[in-house]
Amino acid sequence: MDAIIKPRPTDEQSAIVNRVLTTNDNIIIWSLAGTGKTSTLEMIQAEIKVKPILYIVFNKKNADEALEKFPSTTTVVTINGLGHRIWMKTIPHGIKLDPKKSGTILKDIINAAPRNAQGPIWDVYWDVIQAVALAKSLGYVPEGRYPMAKRLITRESFHASLEETPDELVADLIDAVLFTSIKQSYDGYIDFNDQIYMPGLFGGAFPRYPLVKVDEAQDLNAINHEMLTQLGRNRLIAVGDPWQSIYQFRGAVQGGMEKIKSRFGMTKMELSISFRCPEAVVAAARWRVPQLKAFKPGGEYAVLNNLHIRDIPDGAAIICRNNAPLFKLALRLLSARRSVSVAGSDIGPKIIATMKKLGDGDMDQESLLLRIEDWRAEKVSKNSTTAADTAECMRVFASFGKTLAQAIGTAEHMFKQHGAIRLLTGHKSKGLEWDTVYHLDPWLIGDDEQEQNLRYVITTRSLNRLFEVNSAQIK
Repeated sequence: MDAIIKPRPTDEQSAIVNRVLTTNDNIIIWSLAGTGKTSTLEMIQAEIKVKPILYIVFNKKNADEALEKFPSTTTVVTINGLGHRIWMKTIPHGIKLDPKKSGTILKDIINAAPRNAQGPIWDVYWDVIQAVALAKSLGYVPEGRYPMAKRLITRESFHASLEETPDELVADLIDAVLFTSIKQSYDGYIDFNDQIYMPGLFGGAFPRYPLVKVDEAQDLNAINHEMLTQLGRNRLIAVGDPWQSIYQFRGAVQGGMEKIKSRFGMTKMELSISFRCPEAVVAAARWRVPQLKAFKPGGEYAVLNNLHIRDIPDGAAIICRNNAPLFKLALRLLSARRSVSVAGSDIGPKIIATMKKLGDGDMDQESLLLRIEDWRAEKVSKNSTTAADTAECMRVFASFGKTLAQAIGTAEHMFKQHGAIRLLTGHKSKGLEWDTVYHLDPWLIGDDEQEQNLRYVITTRSLNRLFEVNSAQIK
């Protein structure tokens, strides 16, 4: 699709640029889906005389795009990249980055444990690894050491935020991994989470810029907020969409943009004209954000009563609240010789590892389904918030194999695919866009704020055509 050429700045964009140039205000911009936040920041960049500028973006993709658009007087960096630089200047050692650091620490703990204690630790391996990652997002530091650290959450509150209530073994393992991880970080051995965790809570050599700009402000976690306090000593411009706040489950601050606005005494501005979504799609999103407007005419939005697999075009995205319906449809598409790509780099290994622990590879399908239900019930008894979807994912793979080994093989095959039709959850779709989007099983979206925000995110991924369809109506 040809790029839309905007003939001139909108009144909203002009008002924001004028505010930046004529005041010294800290400014926070409510930038709705596809409303040209990057082009607005480019307009500011072209007019403002302040140099140098620090621009903090959400991920490497955004950083690479911004580097092509902004001059060398602007330092473009992800929040992780910034933290990495700060910690590198803080400690006297070089830095080695290892994404598998927590796993290595936990494996060392297992190897050092008595043989009869190793099995129970292996059984909770993924629970501990995920909990350690969340601890580093929420700002949990175990008590007993490092009195100088800034602790943002208590042990009790941290445990309450986990997917399931940890027993004594898991709780102790989390603390042990964290203690070792902190010590190793001071020696220069870090993972991606440490890039934020260490400078944010343990101090660091923060740079000073006359102007700091930060993107995706709604997604910042509590430690990121602490880092902004260290960075925002002069002027701060933040951009985000409060209705795209969907990452509370991994540590993003609820109501984060309002809290940033209050913390830094910021003036609120708004971008409400979507250059991404055409009129029909914008109309479908106004139930959540009534002020959203469309720059492009036309488009298509429909609730489908039926859909044939052969009619799904290559290049389309199929987005769902949960993983299980996506996995089931992906396997059906593969059976129909369609080319698919399933986003599951995080959940895939966890599901496969869980299935391997259910029994021997020759376990028959009926026994496997019973074992999956036992696993689900056990997790639910520990207040797990993800057990139902995980169990349903395992049932999907079980239905495509006569034995556990075949079910695992099916899962491994599916996750290896890199094809033309993209299947992914709503959380993974944020920041992306496609000409044609199918919202699969929209009834799975819940009623709370984060869930309603998720529906808005899914709706606004479409550049042209948006369809809602239930799995049962796909033939």
